[in-house]
Parts: sequence; structure tokens; C-alpha cells
Amino acid sequence: MSDIRRIGVLTSGGDCAGLNAVIRAVTHRAVGTYGWKVLGILDGTLGLMDRPLRYTELDLDGFAGHDILRAGGTVLGTINKGDPFNFPMPDGGFMDRSLDFVDGFHRLELDGLIVIGGDGSMRILKKLCDKGSIGMVGVPKTIDNDVEGTEYAVGFSTAVNVVTEALDRLQATAASHHRVMILEVMGRDAGHIAMNAGIAGGADVILVPEMPYTLDGITQRIRTVQAEGRSHALIVVAEGVKTLDGQSAMQRHTGGEMRYGGIGAYLSDHIEQATNIETRVTILGHVQRGGIPSMRDRLLASVFGVHAVDLLAQRRFGRMVAWQNRGAIDLPLEDVCIGPRCLDPKGPLVHTAHGLGIYVGEAGC
Repeated sequence: MSDIRRIGVLTSGGDCAGLNAVIRAVTHRAVGTYGWKVLGILDGTLGLMDRPLRYTELDLDGFAGHDILRAGGTVLGTINKGDPFNFPMPDGGFMDRSLDFVDGFHRLELDGLIVIGGDGSMRILKKLCDKGSIGMVGVPKTIDNDVEGTEYAVGFSTAVNVVTEALDRLQATAASHHRVMILEVMGRDAGHIAMNAGIAGGADVILVPEMPYTLDGITQRIRTVQAEGRSHALIVVAEGVKTLDGQSAMQRHTGGEMRYGGIGAYLSDHIEQATNIETRVTILGHVQRGGIPSMRDRLLASVFGVHAVDLLAQRRFGRMVAWQNRGAIDLPLEDVCIGPRCLDPKGPLVHTAHGLGIYVGEAGC
């Protein structure tokens, strides 16, 4: 019998659709089945690092209307910057505040922690929990779908739906004006969004960080489309795709921070010069993160939330729930916190794209 009585749950990293569905499932299973108390930690790691501590008790009354199941974002708040091991201070310096996190956990007298996070935040939280001997269970969430060990992460399905719908809408404009339309989507290290949505949305060219490309390859596909009697083309490009000379497309933001962005405009200039076809760019940006979660994300979030609580009840700490072979499993955190899971250039999706005549990069990549 488990001696667990109080657990915490937090969301970390970028937001996505389905996070609230995980929180709901965790609360239902922990409170309704095991009779535990659940504390929602506010704003990721900051909720345990700040003094006073910032948290809220979660109970079944708060989820009675089921509205949270349909809500995007996270009711707990999240943060995707400020590594506790190298935390930025007001004076411009940096400080190791990892022990503040550990102390916060123990002050709340928690017996376990469920972390809903992506590849990067999962690694940091594992390190924090290891340092404080905290019983952690991870739930993978990321629109990029690049967490190792799981076929799907919470948030990916909704993001792909958004990008596919955008392609559906851009197609009409492209056809009406005889244009090449470029859609720049998220994906710094992995091209799962671009490849999945590109195939589903009928793109003619899909460019991903994992596969090099040439301008000739792109323009040849556009010429082939024209020869087949179509006067427009759709291109999907992940933000992490590099320029022809191997540079990352970056933009400087307030405070000097450099972020990915601009590869769509770069390609537009080169394609229009090479083909003399009017080319326009749409950057979808954070629209991919928000909105009502898809059926698949709600279902996955519910399965993951229940399984994560069961792992705590069994005191099987240091594991992440995952989806493989049409079911929920769990894996050691050290096996999944190894960096992003990239798209396989020799995998079935790339094979499918080739079979459909889509240009996805150079052969043999």
C-alpha cells in the first residue's frame, strides 16, 4: 500500500493544447481514486523557487464542469526560461537556485511530483529532482513531438491540425493569385509538424531540419507542378531549417535575445528570383500552441495523467509515461532525457512524401 498523501503537479516549458486535460486527469485519479491531496505548482519551477511559495490546491469541484478539458494553455501557468541551475538575477549575474526548488518541495511536504514538460524542461526537472531526492514522474508534452521514447506527446496533434487547416486556407489564395505560398511552422530541431501537416495538407515541398535541400530541388518541383497544369504551389518549412549556406535563420528581439525565425522570407526571395513567380510567406507562430485541444490530445492527456498517478502510487519514481504500440507504457527518465527525437529521413513519412512527389530534400540524406 502506498504511503503517499500529498503530490504536486506542474507544467514546464512552452504551452500547448492538452495541458489542462493532463492536470484534470491527475486530479481525478489522485483525489477520486487514492484520496490524496493535489497541489498545483504555479508557473513551473518558479512556484517552488519563489518565497512565499506559489501553489493552489486542486480538487474535484474545480473540474466539475469539464470546461478545463476543452481549454487551451495551462491553468497553472508555465515558464520556458530561467534554468534554476543558472538563474538570471536582477543585477545581471547568474546564480544556482536549485536548492530553492528542492527546499520548496519539502516545505510543502509533498510525497511526489508530476512534471508535464518537453524535452528540455524534462531534463532540467530530472536533474533538480535527483538533487533533492524527489520522486518524479514525467508526462511528455510538446507540439514538436520530439521527446524520446514516445510516439506522441500531448499538444502535437492539435498543432498539426492547425497547420493543416492553414494549408487548406492558403491553397485557395495560392490558386486564385497563381502564387507560391510558403508556410513557416515551428520545429527548431525536429520536423515532425512540417512533415505530418505537409503531407496531410497537400504541400508540394516540405523542408525539415533533418534533411538538407537545394534551391534547384525546390524550383524543379515547382516547374513540375506547372508542367502538370497547376499554376500555384504550397511549401511548408520548419523554423529550424538552415539557409543554403548552412546558417540558422534567427531574429533579434527585445533585450538582444535571438530566436528562430525568418527562413520563410529567406526562401521566398530566392524562389521568386529563381522562378519569377510571385511568392508570399505566412509565419504561423504561436497560433500552433493555443486553442481547443483535439480529440487525440484530450485522450492522450487523460491516459497519461491517470498512468502518471498510478506510477506514484506504486512508488515507481524516475519514470516518464509514453505512448507506444497503441498503449501507455513507462520508461526510465534517463532513457528519454537524451536530447530531441528527430524525424527519420529513412522513415515511413519521408517514404510517403517521396511517393506523392513531394520534394523533401536530397536523396540519400
